Amino acid sequence: MSEQQKKLKIGWFSFTCCEDSTIMFTEMLNDHFFAWSKILEFKHANILKSKNELSDIDLAFVEGAIASERDKKKLLKIRNVSKYVIAIGSCAVTGLPSGHRNNFDEKMKEEISPYLLQFHQTEHVYALHELIKIDDKVAGCPMIEAQFVQTIDKYLKMFKVISEDDSIINHKNASD
Repeated sequence: MSEQQKKLKIGWFSFTCCEDSTIMFTEMLNDHFFAWSKILEFKHANILKSKNELSDIDLAFVEGAIASERDKKKLLKIRNVSKYVIAIGSCAVTGLPSGHRNNFDEKMKEEISPYLLQFHQTEHVYALHELIKIDDKVAGCPMIEAQFVQTIDKYLKMFKVISEDDSIINHKNASD
């Protein structure tokens, strides 16, 4: 019996944003799903499955800014159950453009306050680093694909899922 392939346990989470990086990630999976599923275990990914686990995650990819107390609590839980957290895209990294309301003048803030209450939004929109420790980031709106691949390669090698000479783009299992 052969030894089972070690996998990196990942989660993909999305908060306040346009979800363009989630779309890019999904498109990347269209091309690489079968190869990547041999080295990645999707513990939590609403875009891929309905039964998700929010525990024992090696690498959490978090897209979007935090704009509600509910999302803040979930982000804290993600940080608590993840060895590493990667901010994905501009909203997660800088809080913008989702956080433009942070810079509104008092008149505009007063005008939007009923909507913030109605939709249970906080007055301030947060970039991830304002609330939790971030271990890495992938910039862009949408994320820069090459930077994402470099980042995930780094952690696959760190966790010894793939060799130092391998890459997630060209990873093949010997049985392919």
